[in-house]
Amino acid sequence: MDKFVIHGGHRLSGEIEVSGAKNAAVALIPAVLLCDEPCILENVPEISDVSISLRILYEMGAQVDYINRTTVRISTVGLKNFCVPYESARRMRASYYFLGALLGKFGKARVSMPGGCPLGDRPIDQHLKAFSALGAKCDIQHGMVDLTAEKLTGNQIYLDVVSVGATMNAMLAAVRAEGLTVIENAAKEPHIVDLANFLNSMGADIMGAGTDVIKVRGVQYLHGTTYSVIPDQIEAGTFMIAAAATHGDVLVKNVIPKHLESISAKLEEAGAEIIEYDDAVRITRFKPLTRCNVKTMPHPGFPTDMQPQMAVLLSVAEGTSILTEGVWDNRFQYVGELSRMGANIQVDGKVAVIEGVPALTGVTVKATDLRAGAAMIIAGMVARGETRVTNIQYVDRGYEDVVEKFSALGADIRRVPCDDGDDGAATANAG
Repeated sequence: MDKFVIHGGHRLSGEIEVSGAKNAAVALIPAVLLCDEPCILENVPEISDVSISLRILYEMGAQVDYINRTTVRISTVGLKNFCVPYESARRMRASYYFLGALLGKFGKARVSMPGGCPLGDRPIDQHLKAFSALGAKCDIQHGMVDLTAEKLTGNQIYLDVVSVGATMNAMLAAVRAEGLTVIENAAKEPHIVDLANFLNSMGADIMGAGTDVIKVRGVQYLHGTTYSVIPDQIEAGTFMIAAAATHGDVLVKNVIPKHLESISAKLEEAGAEIIEYDDAVRITRFKPLTRCNVKTMPHPGFPTDMQPQMAVLLSVAEGTSILTEGVWDNRFQYVGELSRMGANIQVDGKVAVIEGVPALTGVTVKATDLRAGAAMIIAGMVARGETRVTNIQYVDRGYEDVVEKFSALGADIRRVPCDDGDDGAATANAG
């Protein structure tokens, strides 16, 4: 197992290109199951969650061929397997998208309960509610989810909570159902829109993605397509915060600036300057960081996946900031690690009170989940001395070439093998 070794105090500057969105790619890949012809996906990020998704398809009998590093051709023509391999499914949360795709394709699906980052209770009850509304019978035994349906029929689906996963799964299952499906209280995230656009490019009939009401009219046939995954909003935001935290000047390229508005607004409030271009944003900071309050919300609010990174920035800002988590129950696990570096953070339930300190100090810390891992990297870059980040398999789930990209901006970061003395180096599930 590897770790990151970071020497802080280096100002980030230069240009960086953002990869394809993890949260979109892991839904688009299962969606190919619904297609009756081969598909080509472009701008696919080279990360472990994508590798696992593609491996699942391959193990099920699909043909998966890389045309180049970021372009993959997938054919599920003739595939008859509706069971997702257990070992692969349990390694990532997004394996549940195979439920909706397989149900839509075959009228049945068998998938183990998904794994992923330990962010608290993330039940799939809303997913199952959607499947049941379309006519599926659901059975969960011994950690396996079994779905069967003689026929899928369009229906009204009201989600009790705004859920990205349930919205996507409802769309996947409804695409080939008979009649009209209306999904109310739907999530609005950019990757929801990307999935709808991908399915529509194959001949689906989906309207309203990006609003809280999505209408899906079922079709009988989906044709092949070539489609490019949207840029990763969270990777872009991570580089933006890193630039602001290190007093940097960074041009983040291959982005959709509108997807970044909530992040840009909070960074400007904290003292950074943001310039938007057609497909890029420039982040600079010439004055001290100042306090601001942040509450994570479903899109278009501040993303929960940016909360740990923002906490690092606020931990070295002047004044007292209040960070409220509005999505997950267990998103502050990283606070103990950040406190070991000298941060002054008090957590009460879903609220963290952050008293800014003059500086952080490098120590050995561990990534408690994917985004917490990115936060530890940023903390290492602003800290005095050497920081070692372990459990970095979490980071590999969602960030492509993270060492190379940060190094290109001037960070002193290396990936090296762990040794026996590294605390927490071998404790976490691969996620």
